[in-house]
Amino acid sequence: MGRYESYVLPRCINLMCGAKAMRPVRSRSMEGLSGVVLELGFGSGTNVGLYPAEVTRIVAVEPSADARKLAAKRIARSAIPIEFVGLDGQSIPLADDSVDHALSTWTLCTIPDLSAALSEVKRVLRPGGRLFFLEHGLSPVPAVARRQARFEPWQKRFAGGCHLTRDMASLLADAGFVVDDLAEFDLAGPKIMGHMYSGQAVPV
Repeated sequence: MGRYESYVLPRCINLMCGAKAMRPVRSRSMEGLSGVVLELGFGSGTNVGLYPAEVTRIVAVEPSADARKLAAKRIARSAIPIEFVGLDGQSIPLADDSVDHALSTWTLCTIPDLSAALSEVKRVLRPGGRLFFLEHGLSPVPAVARRQARFEPWQKRFAGGCHLTRDMASLLADAGFVVDDLAEFDLAGPKIMGHMYSGQAVPV
């Protein structure tokens, strides 16, 4: 991993995803979380301070050492205990049925083998647990979707493997989840990056 991927990219993501304007969108996506929560792609901790009061513990998966360093101050201020438990969402070192819910905010776009990661989420969720998600992905507007497809190879190269064309609702359904409470909307900014999927998914 070069200097760009290990040092520059985590700071860019911290600035973009940690922007104040993103906080209300993040907060809405977490409504209903409780108990022990597995957070995929913890990053620099930009969700810290937004978890509902019913959350008792966060177990975090994050591959970037620099992102974990950036998260240290936020973790130190957190009223909720936070523990890093793994580096790879495709292989989560937790026991079966060990977490109440899972959370992913702008993470599923970057995981190379998304099917493997979602299988792991299903494995560690307790009965009745849900995956809460906020993701960007494929636009329903054909002209925008075509631009996403053209730009995606560059996006993957410079944004840590981030895909622009993943249809998150369909991918979750293909992985054996029933998606409910789904909202699709567009954020202000570049259209190729602005189409959002937010909701909850229940394993079946």
